[in-house]
Amino acid sequence: MSAVESYVDQTVQVILYDGRVIVGKLKGFDVRTNLILADSVEREYSMDAGVEMIPLGLYMIKGDNVALVAEVDNEKDSTINYEELRAEPLPEIRH
Repeated sequence: MSAVESYVDQTVQVILYDGRVIVGKLKGFDVRTNLILADSVEREYSMDAGVEMIPLGLYMIKGDNVALVAEVDNEKDSTINYEELRAEPLPEIRH
C-alpha cells in the first residue's frame, strides 16, 4: 500500500518544487504521484500581507512537480488566522 493511499478523501497539503502550497481533498493518485485534488486552494504566503487563498477548485498536479504530500489536521488548521499570518514564501526546491 502506498503512503499516499491512506490520504484519499482526506484534506492534504501539497508542496510543489516551485514553492507553491496547494491544499485540497485528495480524490485520486497514481504510481507517478500524479494527484487529483477537489475544493483546492493555493496558499500564497507573504511578509507584507496575510496568506492569500486562491481558489483552484478541482485541480490536477503532475507527479514530477510534487515535493511533499501531508495530511492536514482540519481541527488545528481551522484555528489558524491566515489573514494575520506573515511568512516568507517557500523558495524553489532544487535537487
